[in-house]
Amino acid sequence: MSTSELGCTYAALALYDDGIAINAEKIGLLMQAANISFDSYWPSLFAKLLEKKDIEDLILNAGAGGGAAPVAAVGGGGGAAPAAEEKKEEKKEEVKEESDDEIGFSLFDD
Repeated sequence: MSTSELGCTYAALALYDDGIAINAEKIGLLMQAANISFDSYWPSLFAKLLEKKDIEDLILNAGAGGGAAPVAAVGGGGGAAPAAEEKKEEKKEEVKEESDDEIGFSLFDD
């Protein structure tokens, strides 16, 4: 993320936190006050985004990212889990412990 993007993000969050309406002019003023150099289109781009999206929803869903795929994998319970268990069982069956008799000596040989 560039300095301009990060500056707009923090400016928008500061405006939201103070309960001030978020618009391009206010984002730009905050970035100028913080001595952040930026291209003129960044504040208006962020303001347009935040007109369509509620910033609180963006904050609360920041970690959601991937959608339903992780939920389906965890909650599915059908497809992949039994196959994985079968592979584990096969590996356990392959491991065969050798007894002392097969090796040819014992700890308690006479």
